[in-house]
Amino acid sequence: MFIIEIIKAIILGIVQGITEWLPISSTGHMIIIDSLLSMKVYADEVINKEFVDMFFVVIQLGSILAVLFLYFNKLNPFSKNKDEKEKVRTIRLWIKVLIASIPAGIVGILFDDYIDTLLYKPIPVAIALIVYGIAFIIIEMKKPQVKIETMGKLTFKTAAFIGMFQMLALIPGTSRSGSTILGSLLLGVSRPLATEFSFFLSIPVMFGASLLKLIKLGISLDMFGISVLLIGMITAFIVSIFAIKELMKYIRKNDFKIFGYYRIIVGIVVILFSIFKVI
Repeated sequence: MFIIEIIKAIILGIVQGITEWLPISSTGHMIIIDSLLSMKVYADEVINKEFVDMFFVVIQLGSILAVLFLYFNKLNPFSKNKDEKEKVRTIRLWIKVLIASIPAGIVGILFDDYIDTLLYKPIPVAIALIVYGIAFIIIEMKKPQVKIETMGKLTFKTAAFIGMFQMLALIPGTSRSGSTILGSLLLGVSRPLATEFSFFLSIPVMFGASLLKLIKLGISLDMFGISVLLIGMITAFIVSIFAIKELMKYIRKNDFKIFGYYRIIVGIVVILFSIFKVI
């Protein structure tokens, strides 16, 4: 059992590390993978469900640490390698991130339980996957005009509007990176900047959401449970590093249409899984 659950943790960590940063919805993929590889760390079904919920939160933390690792110098306002102007720009960057995080933070705290109860189901997730997939294709076909190509040109007002789009990511299947990137494109932000800013927005939102869920769950763990959590988190961290780097390389030369088509396919798979009772 131990080896099997460790393998499952690694597979789920890989899926999380890839899908968290690509605009394709980590939730949709986790529903599919978890339905095929249901973890059974505890014999008690109630405790096991609580553990699985905690597992998904912890591996998200692994993904966030990858962003901090890759962009540490850029995000560190106290770096000795920066002059005073660069330090001020970094502080302004953090203010933009915090402004953009407020809408999702407020709605998440107030309605997190309701959203999970009403919408964390296969069909709503599938619909969100398909709708946003179509949106990506339409927007990219229209080739939105790029007005903002650097972080310095991204105003506090624009950051606030991006935050409103991020709020939509509370709907399972939407994709946090997908909603913020989509909103950024509509606001005239370049693809690379939109993608990078979505990475930075993940830090306060995902840390806050993870902390909230961990406080709510609060289950005690044995060494087996701790080992599974750590392996999943470390896997998500390592895979996230590669996923972020490759996405940034890809998006400098390509658009997001391929992710739109992919989302539609995943949405259809989730619907089929639901119809045939796989989920």
